[in-house]
Amino acid sequence: MSEAGEREHIDSARKVLQQAAATAVPRIRHVQCMSPAGLHRMAYKEWGTHDNPDVLVCVHGLTRVSDDFDALAAALGQRYRVICPDVVGRGRSDHLRDPRHYQILQYVADMVTLIARLDVESVHWLGTSMGGLIGMVLAAQPTGLIRSLILNDIGPVLDATAMARIGEYIGQDRQFASFEQARDYVRQISHSFGAHDDVQWNKLAADVLKQGADGNWRFSYDLGLAIPYKAMTPDDAQLAQQQLWAAYDAIRCPTLLLRGALSDMVSRETAQEMTQRGPQAQCIELPNVGHAPTFLSAERIALVKNFLPD
Repeated sequence: MSEAGEREHIDSARKVLQQAAATAVPRIRHVQCMSPAGLHRMAYKEWGTHDNPDVLVCVHGLTRVSDDFDALAAALGQRYRVICPDVVGRGRSDHLRDPRHYQILQYVADMVTLIARLDVESVHWLGTSMGGLIGMVLAAQPTGLIRSLILNDIGPVLDATAMARIGEYIGQDRQFASFEQARDYVRQISHSFGAHDDVQWNKLAADVLKQGADGNWRFSYDLGLAIPYKAMTPDDAQLAQQQLWAAYDAIRCPTLLLRGALSDMVSRETAQEMTQRGPQAQCIELPNVGHAPTFLSAERIALVKNFLPD
């Protein structure tokens, strides 16, 4: 090999190593967003190379965090620039000054600000539960902002009784004397996630817990998240559901619905209707899991990878 050829080979190898290093460790960044009560910072994890125009945004469920997508982002980070935000009121993000604004439309506005920060015209979207609702509203817009949409165990159906139950549950300030006690509680209330080993349960718990100055462990989200749920009436829920179906019917991008076979959030009837209306979603039912499937296994990650364009 000539000296010039050897240099080119070394430069190529160095570039590959730099790209691999860039995808292996996420960068924690922040973006300023606006609510009616003022500015707040939203944190997000960024995996992959910063100049990659192919962006996958992954958004978590109601009381979860960006860390839910660590395994998936690490696996896809060489193909996509993977962006995993902590929705305001959760994780590393600020809490809202006025908790009444913990609403889907506020989250949608924050995500529009985030995508503008990313400096891309469109993104792929993976949303678990609440993250899927945000994605549906964005995908319904006629601008082509969402290129493809993955809905993880969520559809355009809301139940007022379930909303009130959620509000009561997430508004409780639960405290635990040890991480082990807190982890066991997370494992108990999250049994619908399906089977996970001890290492995975430790991560699922550690991602949403924090230890206070008093030594006790608590959930890291803002307890004010419960306020809009407690205030929701049956009429509010019915109107929201009508609006969500209208949004779903307006979606034109390729859409995948991942449904836990034991889900109490998306019925088989709703899933079937989603395959026939709007984007006519492809539906994959996952056995032995309820609400909502996680992305900690190679098999689940492969479902996402296989749906997204090469």
